[in-house]
Amino acid sequence: MLSMSKLTPDATTLSELMIEVFRVNGLALAAGDRLSRPAGLTSSRWQVLGVIDHGPESVATVARTMGLTRQTVRIIAAALEREGFVAYEENPHHRTAKLLVLTEAGRKALRRVEARHAGWAKALAKCLDHERLRVTLEGLRQVGDALERDASRASRKA
Repeated sequence: MLSMSKLTPDATTLSELMIEVFRVNGLALAAGDRLSRPAGLTSSRWQVLGVIDHGPESVATVARTMGLTRQTVRIIAAALEREGFVAYEENPHHRTAKLLVLTEAGRKALRRVEARHAGWAKALAKCLDHERLRVTLEGLRQVGDALERDASRASRKA
């Protein structure tokens, strides 16, 4: 438990929420690894494929979308390319930032994981209160928006 002696009650609640988000993130990544393993993927590889499923994107765009560094996405993309799940194509808007695109193998693997995920999510959702889940989602989006604003302010000061 955090030492909360110098925090207001709201700041204490926010801090506890962040710790819980970290815990749930670890559990979600482990579940994602279990769901994606039969398709030859990991949670992080599944996430990258999910971003480019909507259309070709640069590594930088994938990184921004996922909240990761470009270097992390480059490493994941290199592994996906070696295994035939993605390819690079020229970017008409940038000479050096190629676009990541799904290959047919990548699309098949993604669909396989999505099917497994759908069954898993339906089963898990049955034991959760929908209204509380919806309110939690709204709260997490509010926290995410506040964190993005804070990061933007911090980068302007740097």
